[in-house]
Amino acid sequence: MSSKKEMALTRQDNGFLRLADFNMAGMMAEELDGLDMSFERIKIPSAGSTVFEVPGENPGEPDTVREFSAVILYHHPLHAYYKTKYTGGNQPPDCGSFDGITGEGDPGGNCAACPLNRFGTGENGSKACKNRRRIYVLREGEIFPLLLSLPTGSLKEFTKYIKRLLSKGRKSNSVVTRFSLKKATNSGGIAYSQAQFAIDRPLTSEEYALIGKLSEQVREYSRRVGFEADNTAETDIDEAPFADPETGEVIEPLK
Repeated sequence: MSSKKEMALTRQDNGFLRLADFNMAGMMAEELDGLDMSFERIKIPSAGSTVFEVPGENPGEPDTVREFSAVILYHHPLHAYYKTKYTGGNQPPDCGSFDGITGEGDPGGNCAACPLNRFGTGENGSKACKNRRRIYVLREGEIFPLLLSLPTGSLKEFTKYIKRLLSKGRKSNSVVTRFSLKKATNSGGIAYSQAQFAIDRPLTSEEYALIGKLSEQVREYSRRVGFEADNTAETDIDEAPFADPETGEVIEPLK
């Protein structure tokens, strides 16, 4: 499938203006009362593949695309430490953080000073405390956000993108972002998939007003999303210090 066709699949006639008649908080209260609070996920593959898995029309049959465009509604760090290796299910971490600053649980406390938040404390040189970033995105023509759990090896690229936006006086929810993947290599020579980010287009003032309201609603609900959404995510091979695929320099991702 060509990239132009893939991009076209994310665009509908009404675009983000459909949000004018949408109230996420009200819909959740009515339709999801007593049900699991979760978001469908966009998955980043392992082993250096350059295609995303995005939710399709049929549950259990995701679409594969080389790139997609969406507005970043809200994003935040997520740290999770398990004393024993995670084996699946809804098991909460022994220590977790939704802001990347303060851990709650055992050992808890200041994440920056925590010895478990250092490379070399986990398997294959990774951190014992897994660092990810949750990104809630909305594709054009849709009214319900999707969740992208960004692994450690993609944090540097995301940080660079956010800095580029800020340097232009823009927030991440004021533009449509184009997401893609490239093959990268960690310090052990293992290939993994690294997310890339670029501006597709700025939002119109009318679109931005609607997106702003939804961003606040997503921020409110984000802490209700359990850690299991990320525990079932991609493999951890990119969580060790990795090598820049162009220079070969071994570097740590930016926090």
